[in-house]
Amino acid sequence: MEALIPVINKLQDVFNTVGSDSIQLPQIVVLGSQSSGKSSVIESIVGRSFLPRGTGIVTRRPLVLQLIYCPLDDKVHRSSEQGTVNVKEWGNFLHAKNKIFTDFDDIRKEIERETDRMAGSNKGICPEPINLKIYSTHVVNLTLVDLPGMTKVPVGDQPEDIENQIKELLIRHIENPNSIILAVTAANTDMATSESLKLAKDVDPDGRRTLAVVTKLDLMDAGTDAIDILCGRVIPVKLGIIGVVNRSQQDIIDNKSIIDQLKDEAGYLQRKYPSLATRNGTQYLAKTLNRLLMHHIRDCLPDLKTRVNVMISQFQSLLNSYGENVTDKSQTLLQIITKFSSSYCSTIEGTARNIETTELCGGARICYIFHETFGRTLDSIHPLTGLTKMDILTAIRNATGPRPALFVPEVSFELLVKRQIRRLEEPSLRCVELIHEEMQRIIQHCGTEVQQELLRFPKLHEKIVDVVTTLLRRRLPNTNSMVENIVAIELAYINTKHPDFHKDAALVPSLLKNDNGQDQWNQYNNHRDLQPRRLPQQQNQQSQRNPSPHLNHNPADERNDVQNHIHDVQTATSNWLANILPPARTVESVENSTNNTPTHSNVSPMKPVNLLPDVPLNNNTRKLTDKEQRDCDVIERLIKSYFYIVRKSIQDSVPKAIMHFLVNFVKDNLQSELVTHLYKSDKAEELLNESDHVAIRRKEASDMLQALTRANHIISEIRETHMW
Repeated sequence: MEALIPVINKLQDVFNTVGSDSIQLPQIVVLGSQSSGKSSVIESIVGRSFLPRGTGIVTRRPLVLQLIYCPLDDKVHRSSEQGTVNVKEWGNFLHAKNKIFTDFDDIRKEIERETDRMAGSNKGICPEPINLKIYSTHVVNLTLVDLPGMTKVPVGDQPEDIENQIKELLIRHIENPNSIILAVTAANTDMATSESLKLAKDVDPDGRRTLAVVTKLDLMDAGTDAIDILCGRVIPVKLGIIGVVNRSQQDIIDNKSIIDQLKDEAGYLQRKYPSLATRNGTQYLAKTLNRLLMHHIRDCLPDLKTRVNVMISQFQSLLNSYGENVTDKSQTLLQIITKFSSSYCSTIEGTARNIETTELCGGARICYIFHETFGRTLDSIHPLTGLTKMDILTAIRNATGPRPALFVPEVSFELLVKRQIRRLEEPSLRCVELIHEEMQRIIQHCGTEVQQELLRFPKLHEKIVDVVTTLLRRRLPNTNSMVENIVAIELAYINTKHPDFHKDAALVPSLLKNDNGQDQWNQYNNHRDLQPRRLPQQQNQQSQRNPSPHLNHNPADERNDVQNHIHDVQTATSNWLANILPPARTVESVENSTNNTPTHSNVSPMKPVNLLPDVPLNNNTRKLTDKEQRDCDVIERLIKSYFYIVRKSIQDSVPKAIMHFLVNFVKDNLQSELVTHLYKSDKAEELLNESDHVAIRRKEASDMLQALTRANHIISEIRETHMW
């Protein structure tokens, strides 16, 4: 198991080069308040005085300290460090790899200089760690992290939030589940008020990875001792509590050696705590930390292996997403254009590799606009919206001119039905606008791989968006014009011979009967003014009934016959049309259909957001005569019948026109447009200038992948026998 700590040290070296905290390596984190004796504990374990000293906050950057046991016959370490063959102890900093420090005073000065360089000289702190290796013949293999001491009140020119800054820095290190927390507390203070133990308990409530160190045992008040504390009767700690005696400030001023201090510590423990002397002291602490760290590494190593393998896969995918360095720009540009065009078209067709699951996009949204948004909008437009009885009656009167009309004029029907058909044009043009917006939005939804490459080359991305936008804008007028023509075609010719408009005409003779059982159809045809041709038999019958028109002629009777004839014709015509066309609705029902849900079966009760508001009907209190009411009913039925035919035709024709003139045209010509404006342009080379952001991220991902690969090799070198 002794080989496990050097493995962790190697891994620490690997990940320190890339400055990554993503791998949570096992290590011992030293935690304590200012002047609690943290630095003295670390120096006692090392056996040399090398940490900065002074009043207030001295440790202002994390110090990652790797202690490496290196006997004189260790050719591996000594041959790798020049000039250290016959030296018992030396140090080496990560930021100064080529420099060997054999004087520990120089190590202290280098720590102070590097601290001031990053954290400044104003007593501020910096989260960037200093990495120091110490090779020695009398240390145990350990990895320690010395952190700034906790403080409450800022001193000097420290920032006002220095307490929070230090606390965040400490939590960032001790919340690592693979770290052992070394909570340092002075014996001459109340353990219940220990800041280090409180903070350790916050992140490690079970205490499974917390070890308490009680310093300054020799400074307790006379008549008191630390037996209850060391035995865990005051505050229990699962990994144990170890007491030590460090050098006093006067001892440091007098340059008392640590070797002499260790001897004095052993003598003090034998005199004061004879029963606990073997389980306390600096040397026992170092061996305990070494044992705990090895067992902790053994427990963490399987998960560490898994995590390294997972991260290798993640960073390999990340590096692949950034792409390789561009060597042949022309070929790369053509590949990106082809990939973008293919992805754009597949998004419309629904064959994209990565399909959205959170929202409709591409072809699915186009289909939704055609059959849901546009379809519901047309269904919500009632044929009689905006028409009152008086509007219809006025149109009928205007169409008759100065003479009273015997029948409803056809001109009034055409005038009114065209007015209603024009209301279908605006939602049709709005449908074109919605499809145009979706075609523009597809640029941002055409595949993650393409989007990554577009982010990699911002100038190319901008130019592609410009080309697609220009192509769509160029096709918009043609599409709008075609949709307008579709409506104009319907307005150009009102086909009253449409088969659906007269589909019930063949059934009229058998259905049209009056209350007296007489055939109204024959009654209608018997009138001379309405029957342009007569069969010979009919002419003979008429002549037989009236053999001599000049006999018994009475002008008054003739006028009565004419009036009765006109009344009969009007009645027959109205009854005939009533059987051909759908039932008419009253004025109140038309108004209700405008304000609420239309009663026609094709009218949807749901309205999309972009629906056009229905025009409210004008209320008119004038009561219509029976003839006016019949005339209005006839026109209403004619308008409804023909409007439904036209609406159905437009609902079918507009999507087809949009697909042909806009969607399919863009799909078929997108790649050629991009090649013309990008690949064949004079600035094609500039389009593949990579953004600085992507270049930096690729370098970071590449370095991290190399570090993870090396870490995987290091872990793989450990045999299972080394773990037990």
